Formats: sequence, C-alpha cells, structure tokens
Amino acid sequence: MKVVLDPTAERSPSSRERLARPEQLAGLTVGLLDISKPRGDVFLDRLESLLSQRGVSVKRYMKPTVAKPAPLPLRQQIVGEVDLVVEGLAD
Repeated sequence: MKVVLDPTAERSPSSRERLARPEQLAGLTVGLLDISKPRGDVFLDRLESLLSQRGVSVKRYMKPTVAKPAPLPLRQQIVGEVDLVVEGLAD
C-alpha cells in the first residue's frame, strides 16, 4: 500500500492500492496529460510519436494551469476516454 500526499490537503494523506501496470499497451488508449509546465508539450509530443509508431491510440489533455489540480470535469473526461494516463512534467 502506498501513501499518497495531496499538496492541497497534506494533513490528511490518502492510502490507496497501486493499480497494476498493464502488461502491454496494444489495444489500450493512453492519455497524455500536459500539466502546463514549460516544455511539457515537447516531452509529450515525443512520447505521442513513439506510442503512435507502435500502433497505440493516444489522446491529449491539458490542465488550464500548473498551479492547481486538474478540474473535476477534465478528470472525469480523462477517466471516461482512456485506459491509463502519463503526466508530462518538464521545465
């Protein structure tokens, strides 16, 4: 079990089981979430290219600002459209 610290509520950390990683990406849709940090799009562009070359379906998303968690409607959209998510962090 992993403890997840939420920077918006550190006084009450959440404990969640880590989900198993898929054995392969074939047949899955991967979401790429740009958190709006500088150059995050450069990393995600490259990752999208590599995944697409392997036939993996990719959907792109972007948070409106790096300073806050992704808005609930965006999180709900992501959950409804993809099987797993990669967040792009960069500077």
